[in-house]
Amino acid sequence: MHVLKKTAGIIILLFPYLRLSAQQHYPPLKLSDLLTRVSTQAPSLRADSSAISVSQSIAADTKYNWLPAIKLNYQSDIGTNNSVPGAYFGFGIVPSNSGGIRPSNVSTAALSNLGIASVDWEIYNFGGYKAQNKVAGSAVKVVQEQYKLSKYQLQASAIEDYLQLFHFQNLLHIQEDNIKRNQQIRNSIQSLATSGIRAGVDTSIAEAELSKSRLTLIELTNKFKQIQLQLSALSNIPYQNIVADTTIMMPLRNINNLSIPAPTSHPLINYYQSLYQNSKEKENLVKKTYLPKIMLEGAVWGRGSSITASNQFDALNQGWGFSRSNYLVGIGLSYNLTDLKRKQLKLNTQKNTSIYEEKRLEAQKVNLETSMHQADVELQTSLDRLVEIPHQLSAANAAYRQKYSLYKNGLIDLIELNIAQNLLYRAEADYATAKYAYLHAIFEKAITQNQVQSLLTALKN
Repeated sequence: MHVLKKTAGIIILLFPYLRLSAQQHYPPLKLSDLLTRVSTQAPSLRADSSAISVSQSIAADTKYNWLPAIKLNYQSDIGTNNSVPGAYFGFGIVPSNSGGIRPSNVSTAALSNLGIASVDWEIYNFGGYKAQNKVAGSAVKVVQEQYKLSKYQLQASAIEDYLQLFHFQNLLHIQEDNIKRNQQIRNSIQSLATSGIRAGVDTSIAEAELSKSRLTLIELTNKFKQIQLQLSALSNIPYQNIVADTTIMMPLRNINNLSIPAPTSHPLINYYQSLYQNSKEKENLVKKTYLPKIMLEGAVWGRGSSITASNQFDALNQGWGFSRSNYLVGIGLSYNLTDLKRKQLKLNTQKNTSIYEEKRLEAQKVNLETSMHQADVELQTSLDRLVEIPHQLSAANAAYRQKYSLYKNGLIDLIELNIAQNLLYRAEADYATAKYAYLHAIFEKAITQNQVQSLLTALKN
């Protein structure tokens, strides 16, 4: 029974390892395939794509601002018809009462009809329509560049997660090897303790080290799955199928020999450039908005009334139909003199906005250039680290083998063996970290220079 319980405990502790081993049956997911899925399946990119459609619709609507206002109106009214001479402002609520100037007030009702077709057309505004279209077009450009920037940043995030996945896969394999070494030490100690060569306390220490290494495996497996879930949310790929391609390291070791074309543009710079251009277009629109406007006005209307030309009130049914018709066409010039001050204030505000956007653009260019230099330094550092670490790993491995042999022969104690084992484990982990740092430096440089696709294409060749 004790053996069964112990075996069950070991299986439970190794369950994360068993699940990880099962994952390895899935074919490795290429980074290029992952980025393709992220570009088409990421929820945030779908939302940004819809924003482009909205801005394009607004721009299409703006193109038709030049259309005239052509209105058709008709009304039939019944009421009295009394008026007095004198002008007034209508206030929009005073009913019109044409004619009707008589010595006395008449309470008899009259029926009247009025039909009007009018045109109100701003036929020329000194480039105002063109300025509106340019602002709308530049606004579409801003949204489009924002989408490209979001795609670029999401791509960088997916690459970072993928490299983290690669790193944890390596750490999991290292931890599995560490568990095997601890099991080997434990088994050796049990044999030596049974024969009386070693004290029983060594067995307890070995069990503690083995348990510690299993707990580390559990934590690493948890982090590994968390990254799988993050990538699954971005790519809509089942997380169990997301396994990093560990062969990516081999072709990248020859990265210095690859010919990658220099980028012609960068999403970050393009986005801030579009914001600056949009602000400049708004400056021009402010200038055009407060210029004079040339208007074409036209109207045709007809009127009918139950009041005759001799000022007699006929029957109400005589008021139907039109008895008089008129037309009026004119061209007018409209300009508000106080717009000079409004134009000055708004233009000053917009110019300051343009200066702000220009400074932000310049700052992003400086930051990007600095990031490029930092990526070059980090890449060289990671290359130097990769050259040196194999020496550390080889020496640590040799030291462990020697210490293990000495321990089995009773020449050293368990503490010395554990020190050698931990040294080997640290060297293996350092090597895994160095490989991750190298990959991270390469792709960080590619991301900074907007060369990810060029890098992936070069790796396929």
